Amino acid sequence: MSGPGWHEKLLGGFRKTSDRLLGNLAGLSLARLDEATLDEIEEALIASDLGPATAAKVRARLAEGQFERNLEELGIRVIVAEEVAKVLEPVARPLEIEAFPRPQVILVIGVNGSGKTTTIAKLANQLLEQDYSVMLAAGDTFRAAAIGQLKTWADRIGVPIVSGAEGGDAAGIVFEAVKRATEIGTDVLIVDTAGRLQNKRELMDELAKVRRVLGRLNPAAPHDVVLVLDATTGQNALNQIEVFKEVAGVTGLVMTKLDGTARGGVLVAAAEKYGLPIHAIGVGEKVDDLRGFDAKEVARIIAGVDEVAHG
Repeated sequence: MSGPGWHEKLLGGFRKTSDRLLGNLAGLSLARLDEATLDEIEEALIASDLGPATAAKVRARLAEGQFERNLEELGIRVIVAEEVAKVLEPVARPLEIEAFPRPQVILVIGVNGSGKTTTIAKLANQLLEQDYSVMLAAGDTFRAAAIGQLKTWADRIGVPIVSGAEGGDAAGIVFEAVKRATEIGTDVLIVDTAGRLQNKRELMDELAKVRRVLGRLNPAAPHDVVLVLDATTGQNALNQIEVFKEVAGVTGLVMTKLDGTARGGVLVAAAEKYGLPIHAIGVGEKVDDLRGFDAKEVARIIAGVDEVAHG
């Protein structure tokens, strides 16, 4: 699945995180793993955005005392990789298209600027590559730019789109899209939604209305509510999961903009704290730069043992 090109992109995407981790571990006196050193290691892991729970697990393993006095820094990194992999493995789950009757309705949510519209196009492209038929619905009716951008992407990847005017009724567009997708037997309908978080109540009302409309046509819809997160926002991404879980009943995550500027450790913190499936990660602008991921591969890259440990 992951050719050398993807692997190189992952290395680049998580470079800042692994550099920070290695920088934070460098210079710790690892000769004696006493309480003070364990504290320092734990703090180094938290400072690398891996989240307090993962840091505590690494510390606990080091404290078990299975190590001789002069534990190499590499030894610590291998343990970090193992613990991170344990956190990521249960959540590294691609979107499964199994709804019957079709279409499977995927509601995509996220704040403006998170890369939501581009992510929808990339997801659509991924599904096309798996031989599913896809339709898009431009449900973010508050911004003409969002409608225009989604139309451009639909043309580019060759999928039909249902859209209306700026300021139009999102629920009406979604209704029309589900009807059309059902009539022609489309496998997957991906719905863009407005990304305003400033007024939670308004957003909740709108999403509730969209859900009601969906429910009338297909009681099982939406089958997925996918939250797009911008990894460069670090801790703020975790706050967004909290809010959108409450507002929209998030069922899974996509983490975008893991492009070297990102605080990629937040991927681990999100997995640890919420346990929601992470369907895909984005490491660049191109349409195929969004994919599912291998937990072990990402864990080794984050811990900086990628070139040393294989497996």
